[in-house]
Amino acid sequence: MADKAFNPFKMAQEQFDKVADILELDEATRELLRNPLREYHVSIPVKMDDGTVKVFRGFRVQHNDSRGPAKGGIRFHPHETIDTVKALSTWMTWKCAVVDIPLGGSKGGVICDPHNLSQREQEQLCRGFVRQLAHDVGPLRDVPAPDVMTNAQHMLWMLDEYETIMGAKFPGMITGKPVGMGGSLGRTEATGYGVIYTLREALKNHGVDPKNTTASVQGFGKVAQYAIRLYNQMGGKVIAVSSWDQGEQKSFSYKKATGVDIDELLSVTDRYGGINRPKAMQMGYEVLPGEDWLIQDVDILIPAALENQITGANVQSISKKVRFIAEGANGPTTPEADKVLRERGVFVIPDFLANAGGVTCSYFEQVQCNMNYFWEKDEVLAKLDLKMTSAFHAVSDLAKKKNLYMRDAAYIIAINRVAQACKDRGWV
Repeated sequence: MADKAFNPFKMAQEQFDKVADILELDEATRELLRNPLREYHVSIPVKMDDGTVKVFRGFRVQHNDSRGPAKGGIRFHPHETIDTVKALSTWMTWKCAVVDIPLGGSKGGVICDPHNLSQREQEQLCRGFVRQLAHDVGPLRDVPAPDVMTNAQHMLWMLDEYETIMGAKFPGMITGKPVGMGGSLGRTEATGYGVIYTLREALKNHGVDPKNTTASVQGFGKVAQYAIRLYNQMGGKVIAVSSWDQGEQKSFSYKKATGVDIDELLSVTDRYGGINRPKAMQMGYEVLPGEDWLIQDVDILIPAALENQITGANVQSISKKVRFIAEGANGPTTPEADKVLRERGVFVIPDFLANAGGVTCSYFEQVQCNMNYFWEKDEVLAKLDLKMTSAFHAVSDLAKKKNLYMRDAAYIIAINRVAQACKDRGWV
């Protein structure tokens, strides 16, 4: 998000245009799907702890809701931009469609750094965001969820404000809530586990035993943490992770050739996924520049941080040993880098397939809220595994049949489903 030269929405449109040509979509359908249906810009005044009032800028973008209510997270990030939110909402549309759940795509963001806000200030920001958008979101219109630097507590504050305004209980208005307050068991693990469910199937398709593989992971938030945990349970070994250092305002990579001990590293990690550098060094981790996660001599790369991380400028530095990339983040690979990876024969599990576990479990949360009956964790994760595995094989089978790159195959399935819904509704 900090790279001013990079426009994620233009990248999202470029990806769409490529597949629209393959599908031979008519001009009206192209114009409808390459742009959001609705876009909201809001100003949120917050009375700070020191008595001053600060005005925060926020966004909510609803890309497409032809297949059901829009669905997408809310980010808190100091470098948030409207173009990032537009891109993420677009990718959410394709994400919901590729795993075939009856939801559309949306996204939200507020320009702020929660590291520098007290709990009370964060609560006021959450409530203020909902006050601005209460009549434009909701269980039948647009359902938010946690994203970068937001969590279950933020969602509960937003839900409480929404219910106060509406004068009734709407537990399905938002997902990612605390368990016991309408949240689903398994939601915290869902995105990271989903990445590994698809990776497991990719390895199986290529006759590779996870026990014989190594990986390097970018990021150490919830997605990365649970992906590492499940990958370790399968017998794989992560030798490097990267993490944002709030004090230094840059990222560092942490390497241990014998393998990252997830519980050990978590013991020196803050709630935002920031690793304590001095303590990690005491534990025997080698501290490297932040981008060095990408150049490790491993079989698998898992970008699980932000967009625009594998680019035309650095893709050549990826080890020739790398055979698989599972995109835990949204939009981590640019089209220029994609071209190189395809030519090298790297098997890429595209973002909106690999990381769809989160929104799939959010859908499960909505279903449970609507029924007022909640499943046990094993049942949630079993349903998630089934959904992710089924979606992976649908994409993989099409890719094999038509000799397509996995990203193109996933886009063809997703865009075709959304375009058909728009046609069936008579929109185009």
